[in-house]
Amino acid sequence: MNLDRLMAIRKELDSLDEEILGLLNQRAALCREVGRIKSASKDSVFKPFREKEVLRELIRKNKGQLPDDHLLAIYREILSSSRRLQQPQTIVYLGPEGTFSYFAGVEYLGRSAEFRPCLTLREVFKAVNTREAQLGIIPLENSLQGTVGQCLDLFLEHDVYIQAEVFCKISHALLSSQKSLTAVRMVYSHPQALEQCSNWLQVHLPEARIVPSESTAAAARKVIDADGSAAIGHEKLAEMLGLNILSRQIEDLPDNWTRFMIIGATPPEGGNQDKTSLLFTLPDKSGALVQVLTLLARRNINMKKLESRPLRTGKWQYVFFADVECDLSSDEYKELKKELSENCHSLRILGSYPAGRHLHRV
Repeated sequence: MNLDRLMAIRKELDSLDEEILGLLNQRAALCREVGRIKSASKDSVFKPFREKEVLRELIRKNKGQLPDDHLLAIYREILSSSRRLQQPQTIVYLGPEGTFSYFAGVEYLGRSAEFRPCLTLREVFKAVNTREAQLGIIPLENSLQGTVGQCLDLFLEHDVYIQAEVFCKISHALLSSQKSLTAVRMVYSHPQALEQCSNWLQVHLPEARIVPSESTAAAARKVIDADGSAAIGHEKLAEMLGLNILSRQIEDLPDNWTRFMIIGATPPEGGNQDKTSLLFTLPDKSGALVQVLTLLARRNINMKKLESRPLRTGKWQYVFFADVECDLSSDEYKELKKELSENCHSLRILGSYPAGRHLHRV
């Protein structure tokens, strides 16, 4: 071993760390100044399009030996710190701590934010609507099991807007205070997670009693001191709660993704947004939906999602949720919005936002 060279490298690393620290503090000072300016103008701290552009430009310029995924992880925390320095942010999610919503929020928004769990999705929407929280994290749809219908219903009840989206790959682990599968006689988890792992459970734990729980995180807490029990949940819960991981990647279908939305109390602003989500109801007449679809098709606007939900204010009436690949908030589509409004009974733009990143780590 060349000890002289090793010591020289360490000395150089120390010098670089000191230089990086100085630059980070310069950046922090500028962020505080930005916060004061935004506070005076009531401007939002979270700027998803601006952040997406920053990350995209950094990756474009990254010609060195630092892998892009390392760079993104580092800057996720830098941006998280920047937001916190501008203005303290409370972010609500369906708790308890350790749910997939929680980990999606941490991976996307970083660890400098204050994350606060809520007991229900309704509480998440309410906290954002009343501005008790600046942002909320909601699971909108799963690639295997479809849309979380309650979230669409809650958009009708609360005046909140989509700020950003993130796609997270969902992988389940079997967690327990036990040290082997042979000791497991009972398995807890959220019904959706149990369904996604049903074949694995039948093969590996055919005699175990399956017990639904309110969330994967709550299930993990139930097995901390319970002999003979295990929970299905995020593998990071093992470290968080001091549990053993008896098996990883136990989901029956590996290509399992959940689309999470970041919601806020005001419409997102700035940037050439990639997507728009909207809610609309239609007059009760033949061809009403076709007219709306035709208006979009004439402008070569691609519709990524269209789903109907029963409208609870009237029998046999429906509300439509749609995602389109354009920025309906821009002046370019002012005439289109007018035409849509004329052909819809009601129309509400939920937000125009950047197309979401796919996070494999969640």
